[in-house]
Amino acid sequence: MHLYHVRMDVDIPRDLDEAVRTDIVTREKKYSQELQQAGKWRHIWRIVGQYSNISVFAVESPAELHEILWNLPLFPYMTISILPLTTHPSAIESVA
Repeated sequence: MHLYHVRMDVDIPRDLDEAVRTDIVTREKKYSQELQQAGKWRHIWRIVGQYSNISVFAVESPAELHEILWNLPLFPYMTISILPLTTHPSAIESVA
């Protein structure tokens, strides 16, 4: 299992049709919750004051994370940064 810290900054165009925007956001929420229920999207936190989040993903490979991110309905409107994680030797418990 590989853990990744992923920051997602969303910038939906302000002139995007409201019905299209609503559909994308609705599909994004459904997809993200399915991934959370499956244990792939372990944590998600909103960054205060921004349309951004910090998330932790637990996946089998970098390719799996790539596939997950590319299938996010909001992906075309995101800037994403990824950091691979590993257990720290001073950690009291493992989260992997």
